[in-house]
Amino acid sequence: MVRSELHVGRLVTLIAIVVGSVVLWDTPVLTPFKLLAVMGHETGHALAAKLVGGDVNQVTVRLNQSGECLSAIPDGFFARVLVYSGGYVGSAVIAVLLLVLTFRFNARRAMLGAAAVWLTVMAVFYGRDLFTLGFCLGMAVLFAAGAKWLPVELVGAFNLFIATFTALYAAMDLKDDLWTSQVRAMSDAQLLANVTIVPAIVWAFLWTMVSVAILVMGGWFALKDRKVPLAQPGSKPMPLQA
Repeated sequence: MVRSELHVGRLVTLIAIVVGSVVLWDTPVLTPFKLLAVMGHETGHALAAKLVGGDVNQVTVRLNQSGECLSAIPDGFFARVLVYSGGYVGSAVIAVLLLVLTFRFNARRAMLGAAAVWLTVMAVFYGRDLFTLGFCLGMAVLFAAGAKWLPVELVGAFNLFIATFTALYAAMDLKDDLWTSQVRAMSDAQLLANVTIVPAIVWAFLWTMVSVAILVMGGWFALKDRKVPLAQPGSKPMPLQA
């Protein structure tokens, strides 16, 4: 038999990141990470557009934390639902993948290096303005340097911060879409409501439920240590290998 236990240190760190981020939410120090979360959101749209056979023309992030993914989407209900839903749900998936691959599979440097590659690809192929190009390439250089030279423990902590903050940013966006009518009127939920009979608030609620489920299940899995064998009754303990 095997069991896995919750890693208390990771859980405490995650809670501290959430609390610290909320306290410092309106300070400039978090702006780069907010823009990174916006890029993750727009990347979700871009990936969904590619998945349904569409074409991505441009991805933009702005200093005011707005973003756009200009793409050609095939006609069809399910294609539009997938693409418009790709932003919020995609952000949750990206955060969970970063957590799981970092801690369950110990791919700490690899994940930070992959983030550098991701930002470079988005800049080279889809960045059309100087700010998006500069932000993506600048963050890519920092991530690549961190993956190469930072101590592995610090890389893991940094990955945990990025994943947690991305999830928090997505949650805050969903909260605004769900509870703030002015924001919801200009959101992805409204875009989808315009082409369906489903109101924007219903789409926002559905995305919130799906995103929360992904984050909770993925976060729980990532924050637990790898399974260790349980001793069988009457069995002799095995000596540890050096």
